[in-house]
Amino acid sequence: MKLIYREAQVADIAQMVDVRLSVKENILPDPALIPASEYEDFLTNRGKGWVCGGGNKIVGFAVADLQQHNIWALFVHPEWEGRGIGKILHNLMLDWYFLQTQQTIWLGTAPRSRAEGFYRKNGWDLAGVRPNGEIRFEMTYHNYLQRQATTF
Repeated sequence: MKLIYREAQVADIAQMVDVRLSVKENILPDPALIPASEYEDFLTNRGKGWVCGGGNKIVGFAVADLQQHNIWALFVHPEWEGRGIGKILHNLMLDWYFLQTQQTIWLGTAPRSRAEGFYRKNGWDLAGVRPNGEIRFEMTYHNYLQRQATTF
C-alpha cells in the first residue's frame, strides 16, 4: 500500500479512534473517555490533525492543540510501527504548529515507554512529571529551529 499524508478530516475520526484503541502502550483505559466529539473539536476548533494511510485505511494520526499548546495525539497502528510514519506525522505537526506560534509546546507520555524514547530522540526536553504520572516534555521554538537546522 502506498502511504499518503494529509490533513485529518472529521470523516476520518472513526478510523483515528480505531488506531488509538489498537496501541500497545499509552493505552486508553476507557474508550468513552475520549468521545468522537472531542476529536472533532480538536480537528475543527482547537488545532489541526494529520493522518497517514492508503487504500481508504488510516494507519497513523497526529493532532496539535493550539489552545493548550500541546500535542494531543500521535499514534501509529502497531502493525505499521517502525516505518517512519510517526516521525513524519510528528514533523508535519511541529512544522504547522510553529508556523502558527512561537510558544513552547508540550506533551505527556507514559514513563519508560517507546514514546518516551521517541520524543527524547526527536529533540524534546524533559520538563517534569504530570499529576497523572506521565512524563512532561517540552519543545521551545528555539529548539525546534535548531532541530530543523540539523535535519537538513
